[in-house]
Amino acid sequence: MTFERSFDTATELRAPASPGNLGAGLEVMAEFAHRVEHLDLALAALAEVTGESNSRSVERLRKALAEYEPSVTILGQVKSGKTSLVNAMAGWADLLPSDVNPWTSVVTSLHLMPGRKRAEIGARFKFMTEEEWDRLLTKGGRIGELAGRAGADSELEKIRAQIETMREKSRKRLGKKFELLLGQEHEYGFFDKNLVERYICLGDDFETEGEDNADQGRFADITRSADLWMNCPTVPFRMCLRDTPGVNDTFMMREQVTIQAIRESRICVVVLSAHQALTSVDMGLIRLISNLKSRDVLIFVNRIDELADPQNQIPEIEASIRQTLIDQNGPTGAAIIFGSAYWANKVLSGGIETMSELSSAALLDWASTALTDTTPEESAADMVWELSGLPNLFRHLCERIVADGGEAQLSRIANSAVTIASSQKVADTITIEGTDAPTEMNMYDVRSRFDHLAERHLTKLQQSFDSLIAEYQLRADRAHANFIDRATHSLIEHLESLGEKEVWEYSPTGLRMLLRSAYNVFGTRAQNLATKSFEAAVTDLAELYYTAFGSAVGGIQIGLPIAPDIPSPVALGQTIALDFRDGWWRSWWRRTRGYKVFASKFQALIAAETEDFMHQLKVVQTAEVKEAALKTLSDFMEEQKDILLELSSRAGGVADVQDLFIDRSEVERQGMLQDALDTLTRYAA
Repeated sequence: MTFERSFDTATELRAPASPGNLGAGLEVMAEFAHRVEHLDLALAALAEVTGESNSRSVERLRKALAEYEPSVTILGQVKSGKTSLVNAMAGWADLLPSDVNPWTSVVTSLHLMPGRKRAEIGARFKFMTEEEWDRLLTKGGRIGELAGRAGADSELEKIRAQIETMREKSRKRLGKKFELLLGQEHEYGFFDKNLVERYICLGDDFETEGEDNADQGRFADITRSADLWMNCPTVPFRMCLRDTPGVNDTFMMREQVTIQAIRESRICVVVLSAHQALTSVDMGLIRLISNLKSRDVLIFVNRIDELADPQNQIPEIEASIRQTLIDQNGPTGAAIIFGSAYWANKVLSGGIETMSELSSAALLDWASTALTDTTPEESAADMVWELSGLPNLFRHLCERIVADGGEAQLSRIANSAVTIASSQKVADTITIEGTDAPTEMNMYDVRSRFDHLAERHLTKLQQSFDSLIAEYQLRADRAHANFIDRATHSLIEHLESLGEKEVWEYSPTGLRMLLRSAYNVFGTRAQNLATKSFEAAVTDLAELYYTAFGSAVGGIQIGLPIAPDIPSPVALGQTIALDFRDGWWRSWWRRTRGYKVFASKFQALIAAETEDFMHQLKVVQTAEVKEAALKTLSDFMEEQKDILLELSSRAGGVADVQDLFIDRSEVERQGMLQDALDTLTRYAA
């Protein structure tokens, strides 16, 4: 049965009560959820058969497993239908309002959890801090700072006027509570559309006063982030979708929160409009994704329902996007998926028969190419859901989530659990047979030597990272200084040959590439450093175990901690003055006179413009890498301490060894321990 034969015209569209393939594309995630459940059962069984010390470590592992939540950041062009796509991905057509205030900088995180019934179970809204609000008001945010440095007084005044209007409206709504709310949070045990609109949406007519909309958008101007927790029948495993403000160059407060949201997720979905595709105009968007690996970026071209000829236009759009990514040094290997959030939400709301005539025509046109293996059992809604692109998007997302993050998390937890389980078997052996330690060590001596060992390795790792970071910072500073020198030399050459009347342009791409290269070298060295440090710690621990307990500890399988991932240098995507080819840069050029003044002011401008992302790269992100490595080693040492305590508590043997063999519960416990160890070993591989 073909799509065309199912319904030939728009008037024949029919919507069933519920589509049957909302889980399409989520199969890999469903299988992963099953494995997580299986691993948790093995950990629960291990907790029952370990001693008190090891049991604490097992519970920590279970907590880490229960809290694992892969996250995906959604960003895109303004008017690309990004929020509609997020709603469709969450399975709720009317979840988030799309008519948000264009000056709002809210990142909305949807925490989706498996559940048989749709349910809104919690919400948290964070407000801007006083420092963030003051920066916005006094300097106009990033765009105001840039305009001020460029001398664009008229632009700066326009921005200040807009912000002043926003402030007065906020004060009018909030009254005396305004200052008290800054830096605070509001939490709820539920949420609904009205509550969400109160914090992130101003609605269609902000000026309208009255009882009906007195609360709408009340906190929107000062809300920094929104977290919504909900049960979602379609997702097989918990997942976080971060909906960011639309990316453009008119309000850079958005850019800052978007950069932070990208840093908090491993995978990024870039939403484009089929009408806009991706051109050099979208430089802000390209800059943000150009510092990510191609595999970590998925491009979803939305609104194909508005195309007149999808069959022929879609290949052309894809070719155009690919070329733009090549020309602008973007992630050229990123997957590109075409679809329509409009179609998906029509399926979810049961209203595919109410589609516009244009959308229905586009649907039928695209179906003749995209639907190749439909079956007679498929309903119209099932086929429309497939054509919406959501199943394909989920397929790519789930494959990356599981392969790049999920498997590593399971392996990390299973590795630690194998060490605990194997040490428990050794502890049982020591209980029965005693030890054959070559030297007599009491429990106090063992604990003291362990504490010194742990402190020594943590201190050494910290010092090694400090040296590595200092070396990287010098390299980054050299790259920065060299760029400014080359750019200044180019500026002077331009002035000497063409004079001051023709505007000079100089691309900052070279600076970003140099800094990205330096950061990548740092990342590689940081992972190597962490791995070598972990290996040295494991070697010293093995020696301590043998010294304290003899050859009995040979059965302990000490899993090597996994070096933490290195976050992408997304701060490099921040907009600076050289990125502009319009008012700000030209204004600066027109206001500057004299060769020496040009050179000195240019150097000061670029130094000020790049100060923030240099700080992010040199200080903030390196500190995150260092802290992640130290935490990994610290957590590993805590697990080993519990193992050591368990071994020490058994070293004295038992009064009547025969009791252990007669007690049937002990035999069962040993069997459960071995079963748990076998299961955990499979996941640790």
